[in-house]
Amino acid sequence: MSDTQKAFRDLLHTQRVWDVTLPGFDPSTAPAAPLALFHTWFAEAVAAGQTEPHTLTLATVDAEGRPDVRTLMLHDADERGWHFATHATSEKGRQLAARPHAALNFYWPAQGRQIRVRGTVTPVGRAESLADLHARSTGALAAALTGSQSEVLPSYEDLVRASEAALERARAEPEADVETWTRYVVEPQEVEFFQGEAQRRHVRLRYRRDGAGWTRELLWP
Repeated sequence: MSDTQKAFRDLLHTQRVWDVTLPGFDPSTAPAAPLALFHTWFAEAVAAGQTEPHTLTLATVDAEGRPDVRTLMLHDADERGWHFATHATSEKGRQLAARPHAALNFYWPAQGRQIRVRGTVTPVGRAESLADLHARSTGALAAALTGSQSEVLPSYEDLVRASEAALERARAEPEADVETWTRYVVEPQEVEFFQGEAQRRHVRLRYRRDGAGWTRELLWP
């Protein structure tokens, strides 16, 4: 084993998980549907000082069925499902167009919690996507106007030039449209709430869609 590899493993093995006091979770008190529990846990993550609790991991599959994953921002969570946005022409946008199914994961180590969502992905209407775009900051609008997401970039200087031009336009045209900008909603079929426990007796509560309602079941950790 090389010295570099040994140094990495030594460093890796010194890391600790959930070096905090973890909250309890009694699944018998959970609501009948997952959305209310998500809202509660999100508010508790914010109160606990969790950094960027609105970030999520989005998993999709490509044309060959190979998994792909990246981190995005949550735009909403309502009765329709969990919302995020991206360019329809991006790699994830193309993957979702071909196979409209995805999984989300939220991880909040400040409380030893994670939430997994699996379901069908549907683009919302154009008006709602445009409203989503204009609710963002000037810098975010400029990034959307830069376009070409996931395409090969010839050089970093090309990005700088395109970004500067896009920022100038965003400042001049705060209502500018980006035709490819699309808001998506993950309509959940399964939602799992995981609460870590110091003795590794983790609580896993899964909601499964059952007609118009939900079936709740505990899972072995």
